[in-house]
Amino acid sequence: MEIDGRAIAATLTAGTAAQVSALAAEGKTPKVGILVATEDESTAYYVRSIVRAAERAGIAAEVVSLAESASTEDLEAACLQLANDPSFHGIIAQTPFPDGVDARRVTQAIPVAKDVDGATPESSGRLMHGLPAFAPATAQAVIEILKAEQVELRGSRVVVVGRSLVVGKPLGMLLLAEDATVTMCHSRTRDLEGVCREGDIVVAAVGRAKLIGDGHIRDGAVVIDVGTNATEAGLVGDVDFDAVKDRASKITPVPGGVGPVTTACLLRNIVIAAAAN
Repeated sequence: MEIDGRAIAATLTAGTAAQVSALAAEGKTPKVGILVATEDESTAYYVRSIVRAAERAGIAAEVVSLAESASTEDLEAACLQLANDPSFHGIIAQTPFPDGVDARRVTQAIPVAKDVDGATPESSGRLMHGLPAFAPATAQAVIEILKAEQVELRGSRVVVVGRSLVVGKPLGMLLLAEDATVTMCHSRTRDLEGVCREGDIVVAAVGRAKLIGDGHIRDGAVVIDVGTNATEAGLVGDVDFDAVKDRASKITPVPGGVGPVTTACLLRNIVIAAAAN
């Protein structure tokens, strides 16, 4: 069965809009600052989509644009300015950063309370220790999808392909918090097909088009495809959808799967941050 990510996102966004209305009654408008220092068109498209979605939900979004020649100091100063401005409740330091920029130093300028996309080392550490913090929105989206589809996580074996700081690693922490048994795979994993076939749930988040095929998935497994890869045939995921769809019990498409839910989770985080400050 194909999972409808847009429908799940719509439900989440409806709840967020209700929270925005409640804050408006208190005279407060949630606001996010998005720091951008690239002219990459795919990044620009993504940022525009966040801004449009935020505005539809009643959230103010302001893009702070820096030159592609911006230094670590420039980005750090911009983050600090947003951090010290009480009108901003959330900050997103959008990647990619210019060459030579120390990404860790930039993200460390974002306070945990405003780190709505879980980008800072402190947010990651708090997540690991089970303390209040925002997880990266894409990792959150995977959990939301599984819960919306009533997929049992407690005791389930989940194979996560990809160990990035924005998806794989934080998702592993979120899954462990749900009492799942988690296997993390990466480019050095031996017999990736065999390991993936052990999974009741397989999450592909590595950024390689159609890496996961029929041989990776056992009958009845749930497949969550986080990948978004631009090809001549259009946008495709990390999973060979056509090869896997009849084997999986549930599967997310690309586009229309994890992406919309990620945006919905990000908007929700901004509103939560606004309500707390």
